[in-house]
Amino acid sequence: MTSPAVLAAVDWGTSNLRVWLLDEAGNVVGERKSGEGMSSAGGKGFAVILEEHLAALAAPEGLPAIVCGMAGARQGWVEAGYLDVPARIADFAQAATEAPGARRPVRILPGLAQRGAEHPDVMRGEETQLAGAQLADGAHFVCMPGTHSKWVAVEDGVVTGFRTAMTGELFNLLASHSILRHSLGETPDAGAPKAPAFQTALQQALANPERLTSALFAIRAGGLLGNVPPEDAAATLSGLLIGAEIAGAKSAAPAMHVVTLVASGGMAKRYAAALGTAGLLVNLVDADAAVRKGLFEAGRRLFLSGATP
Repeated sequence: MTSPAVLAAVDWGTSNLRVWLLDEAGNVVGERKSGEGMSSAGGKGFAVILEEHLAALAAPEGLPAIVCGMAGARQGWVEAGYLDVPARIADFAQAATEAPGARRPVRILPGLAQRGAEHPDVMRGEETQLAGAQLADGAHFVCMPGTHSKWVAVEDGVVTGFRTAMTGELFNLLASHSILRHSLGETPDAGAPKAPAFQTALQQALANPERLTSALFAIRAGGLLGNVPPEDAAATLSGLLIGAEIAGAKSAAPAMHVVTLVASGGMAKRYAAALGTAGLLVNLVDADAAVRKGLFEAGRRLFLSGATP
């Protein structure tokens, strides 16, 4: 028999929306996914979209909802602001913002901001994955790959700093809008992480990240001269960009030997292989499970004092 839902957990990204109904132990009892991300939700309205999905899941009236991601951006449902680092992960929930116009209790979690002039940075959404990754004790270095990969330092449950690498966005831009598109084709597939072309490019970038821009043009030149087959071009591009990202992270954190990798699916396999090639040990945390756990913990603190911790 399915346990009753006590919380709606919502991950509202730029392009996609995920809604889970969770029981008192944080288990999933209902799920919906759609392409109604922040960039397209403004027309219909965030409150309307959320209610449509909750109705489709037969969620009870008044069921509270906890939201993370771009719904809290300036262009989202309501700006949820940022917590400045250093920030204690356990404090994320108490800084949540009430969502206007909702038919039920809805709180949106804040992002994180690094305001120093030397390296200003922001994140929104990934902080909830950190909360679900169980990083309370000791020192942790966390890699959260994606369109904008995050590298986060956590000390005894406190986020002390982070850096963003635009690796995924650069891959898409170079593959679709640069001269490299002629080498990669219209629908580039980066291929398997153990592919020889990926590994060769990865090791090249790890050893000499300062040569990245010239190595990128070599993809085009190699295609023209017959040295880089079309099926290897995307894997080479991916290896170069990920290798340069990891080399930069190692340079910024020389003491890093173990990485908590928060990722899912093909991204998890690709980064796990790359981090291993770079000589780093990997603790893999499923990103989807982490965001649900982070949302549940925040919702528990705000709404569910009687739920199982």
